[in-house]
Amino acid sequence: MGPATAMNLGRLLTQTARRLPDHPALVWRGQAWTFAELDARVDRLAQALRGLGVAKGDRVLVHARNSNAMLESLFACFKIGAVWVPTNFRLTPAEVAYLGASSRAVVMLRDAGFGGHAEAVRAESRHLRQVVALGDAGPGELDYETLLAAATPPPPDHEAEVEYADPCWFFYTSGTTGRPKAAVLTHGQMAFVVTNHLADLMPGLTERDASLVVAPLSHGAGIHQLSQVARGAPTVLLSGEKFDPAEAWALVERHRVSNMFTVPTILTTLVRHPAVDRYDHSSLRHVIYAGAPMYDADQQAALQKLGPCLVQYFGLGEVTGNITVLRPDQHLPENAGSCGVARTGMEVAILDESGRRQKPGEIGEICVRGPAVFAGYFENAEATRKAFLGGWFHTGDLGMLDARGFLFITGRASDMYISGGSNVYPREAEEALLTHPAVAEAAVVGLPHPKWGEAGIACVVCHEGMDADEPMLLAHLAPRIARYKQPLRIVLWDALPKSGYGKVPKALIRAKLAEEGIGF
Repeated sequence: MGPATAMNLGRLLTQTARRLPDHPALVWRGQAWTFAELDARVDRLAQALRGLGVAKGDRVLVHARNSNAMLESLFACFKIGAVWVPTNFRLTPAEVAYLGASSRAVVMLRDAGFGGHAEAVRAESRHLRQVVALGDAGPGELDYETLLAAATPPPPDHEAEVEYADPCWFFYTSGTTGRPKAAVLTHGQMAFVVTNHLADLMPGLTERDASLVVAPLSHGAGIHQLSQVARGAPTVLLSGEKFDPAEAWALVERHRVSNMFTVPTILTTLVRHPAVDRYDHSSLRHVIYAGAPMYDADQQAALQKLGPCLVQYFGLGEVTGNITVLRPDQHLPENAGSCGVARTGMEVAILDESGRRQKPGEIGEICVRGPAVFAGYFENAEATRKAFLGGWFHTGDLGMLDARGFLFITGRASDMYISGGSNVYPREAEEALLTHPAVAEAAVVGLPHPKWGEAGIACVVCHEGMDADEPMLLAHLAPRIARYKQPLRIVLWDALPKSGYGKVPKALIRAKLAEEGIGF
């Protein structure tokens, strides 16, 4: 073993269960688990996974909606030193098969109704040894609850010894190449992230608080819940996969919820829903939103309705939400359009193309360094090298810092757009469209959308003598890529506008759409 620089992150639950055994840890669908009960279930799952041959460093693929099993699988993986590989439950079987194969997962945990996803992973991956199902195990699969019941509880302090750089989570993030890459999050890095979230996003968090989850635990919400477990605050889940604002507000009142992590589109939906006036939400102290810029009018409406409890941050999976923060008291007119200042212990710089720092007010690429930066992309040395050029992590976003150090994002270096808080990379939809026999060329751009922030419009050219229409092409996309990645509109053109080099710049596509009055 190396120097004593890291604790096993699974001990966040172990420690809290010892300190607050009878305190509620998780509430879902009218059922509550205490920290002692949750920890006992996690320990049984840890033993069950060991029994299936999962060893330190092995990957466990989890394709599930928010549930107790999501949190249990996260902490069980951490405790045995395995790597948690969660997916967005909205992904198609083909997309999940790629994640299973590229991570070389040895066990898959799947939610009810996702048998087809498990079959796709089995077909694609040579490494998958076992599938554990929640409630509808098919032939050759194990039932989750049966597995837990049969497991022998491990002795105290069974958590695997880990070092700072040992991986605990593969956070899949799409690149401009279209294929998702696994950002490797480590025990040491994530310990810093949890501490930083407590310091910068939710100062003063204790077991007297409560947190409502309104986003998938597979991504930012899962990171957010680690801080709740560390401090002993109960986590409250919505009952179903479909977001229900009325239920959310009822839960805020019932559990005196003090914090939640969300994205601007969900926050705006919550604030505009009539239920906001039917329930008491005075307990809210930290309503944290991230993932996309928030329109000023929506921000003002939220402040007016909820009071000074909005906390904004800018972050990426690779820096695990840890780049900037705009506190409630900083939501002021002079900071309009800003996503705040560098997080504690982190440094943000605006660099030009040669890697030189820009002066305040000058635009360049937003780059960051500090202990929250990930360890690199799994088995992708070239992508890691590019991301870390010059000793900084390059976000691919463009922006500027003012003289006070407040960051303003001005655009994106890539063509990515953000729809409903999710990053969408046009190339994935473009490549899927090109698999249709009639499609010769395709270009997708994100344009402002009143509900989703941004949404995609695909511009398609057909092969000579062949025809397609919008419904046909949307039907073609449905089984191939997740719904949130699909363009909402498809327009058919005779030709795509091209530059002198024969390329199809997205700026020319946008200009032609504007000229034709096409948008949302």
